Amino acid sequence: MNFLKRFKGIFNQRDEKRQTSQSAIPFRLNLLLWIVALLLLALGVRLFYLQVLNGTSYKALVKQADTMTETNNVQRGMIYDTNGKVLVGNQAHQAITYTKGSTVTDREMYRIANRLGNYLTVNTSRLTTRNQMDYFLADEAHLKQVEKAAKIKAGSTNAYDEAIDYLQKHPHFFKLSKQEKNKAMIYGSMSGAYSLSTTYIKATGVTAKELAEVGEHLSEMPGVKIGSAWTRNYPEGKDIQSLVGTVTTTGLPSDTQNTLLAQGYSRNDNVGASYLEKLFQATLAGSKSQTEVSTSGTRTHEKLKYAGKKGDNLVLTINAEFQKKVQSILESNYGSAGIADSPGAYAVVMNPNTGAIYAMAGIDRDLKTGKQTVDEIGAINHPIVLGSVVKGATIMAGLMTGVITPSNNVLTDQPIKVAGTSVKGSWFNKSGGANVGLTAPEALEVSSNSYMMQLAMKMGGMHYSYDTQITLTPSIFTKLRYYFNMFGLGVKTGVDLPGETVGYRGAADQKHIGSALDLSYGNYDAYTVMQLAQYMSTLANGGKKLRPYIVKQIRETNPDGTLGKIQSETQPEVQSVINAPKSYFDLIHQGLYLVTHGSSPYVTVGTMKSETPSISGKTGSAETVSNGHSTVTLSFAGYAPSDNPQVVVALSIPGASNHDSQANINMAKQIFAAYWKYVQAKPSSN
Repeated sequence: MNFLKRFKGIFNQRDEKRQTSQSAIPFRLNLLLWIVALLLLALGVRLFYLQVLNGTSYKALVKQADTMTETNNVQRGMIYDTNGKVLVGNQAHQAITYTKGSTVTDREMYRIANRLGNYLTVNTSRLTTRNQMDYFLADEAHLKQVEKAAKIKAGSTNAYDEAIDYLQKHPHFFKLSKQEKNKAMIYGSMSGAYSLSTTYIKATGVTAKELAEVGEHLSEMPGVKIGSAWTRNYPEGKDIQSLVGTVTTTGLPSDTQNTLLAQGYSRNDNVGASYLEKLFQATLAGSKSQTEVSTSGTRTHEKLKYAGKKGDNLVLTINAEFQKKVQSILESNYGSAGIADSPGAYAVVMNPNTGAIYAMAGIDRDLKTGKQTVDEIGAINHPIVLGSVVKGATIMAGLMTGVITPSNNVLTDQPIKVAGTSVKGSWFNKSGGANVGLTAPEALEVSSNSYMMQLAMKMGGMHYSYDTQITLTPSIFTKLRYYFNMFGLGVKTGVDLPGETVGYRGAADQKHIGSALDLSYGNYDAYTVMQLAQYMSTLANGGKKLRPYIVKQIRETNPDGTLGKIQSETQPEVQSVINAPKSYFDLIHQGLYLVTHGSSPYVTVGTMKSETPSISGKTGSAETVSNGHSTVTLSFAGYAPSDNPQVVVALSIPGASNHDSQANINMAKQIFAAYWKYVQAKPSSN
């Protein structure tokens, strides 16, 4: 009986467990179903987010992974003279290029460079030690050797930098052969390119043999192609280079490399290196072509998306024929000035009513070797003590400060002697034997230094008598320079060329107060010939200081290669206006006319009297020291016709040894004659 009860009890327990187990199964199943449902819901939300909300952007990302844009160089814009003659053009060459793939590794580029180097020889003059080290370490075996020698932990974050540091300290560890250096240069050019940008491996001088061998093995060198490159040529002669500048041939210049890289250039891009080529780099460079490169499996498809745009062209105010003639005139007359100690000569021809520059010429002479080179840009960056040519500005200073007037301007030319200094006087009256009363125009006619010094003393409040103590204060320097600056002397002209200098200012303290007298007649401060041209233009046009300019237009290119529509055109820019009555300018104009047409026995440029159209102007002959010897600067600035100025000529020959030379006057006469022949027909009347 007890046994039956025990058996029944065990059976009941098992039955209860079975019922409990059976009741738990639906709960677990329901929980699992709920979890699956939630997961499906989350998946659906995610799919909605991916496909509906952001489907477009993700499609673009997928497309980007399969399709990339490759860029290629275009032809540089050209530079023309004012009549449409090509001054700077482009010459096409077959070239070897490389387009860096988006996923290419350094090891792959190393392999390609080694292969290409078997068929192509490049210029290695710019190969740096770092280029050689990078090439050496691109070989995995070499890298391991260096890591072992330097005890560098393989795979460490700074392993490569440590390897470079080791090679710098142990240059004997590697030495490249001539052939390896050739390959290292190629590898460096490839490495320096941006992803999917095209760079030149060899832009010029590719031989027929190189073209054939590279072309035969192109399939073995992904990214390497045979393309076209352009270099600058100069149909009117290479002399114009010293004005328009040059373009690099071996990539970005080191001094501006970081700036240009930030602007999107590749290290191997050729850019303007100086002057107009550099200043107008963005205009001349154009925009690169874009090719869509699609990859599907092992097949690549290229589709031109944008053909690129050739750089826009510059049209200058320069007249090519006249430019060459002015340069020739300087060179043919220069020697007669006595040039053993002369560093050069410079000339600028300018429109006084617009600021347009018709010609800039220059000679740079090496004082050690005597070698002469064309230096047109020297007109803006070589300060020269110009002498009496600036006296028109001193007359204007006297008029505007009221120390003389158009009706009361007679001063006696006499030697000037102040205590503690030697006698200073005019060239024709150094001893006092030719003392004479002069009007302001007559003072210009005979180039009176005494007249100008007396004006300076009057402006400074000093009452002069022979051998008196000088009572001027340094403020006289400021006052004189203020009026000189109004004409453009001693300040930058703003010409659209880089590298313009302000000139040179002598000391202006009480210790040098006597030099204020020298300043008054142009024998102290130094100015550029461009400043001289702006000064004379301001006098010629009645007081408008115009900014000189050399770039007339920026123009596109037509499909047939000719000049296209105008993008921008330079307009005359009046920088300031001298607020002086017309009578002041009339007085100075009268004096500049007498310089070339006067009847005084001391008239300075009587040989210009018969020139037509009539010329007005002023010479200068500053006493200077050059190359350790006593020399003279021979200058000239003038305009024509005298009654209706159309052209200004300014020139200077510093460091001349022939004090009696007429080189400056002969140059001026010939330049004016050439202007009427090459630029503008002579007016019917003067």
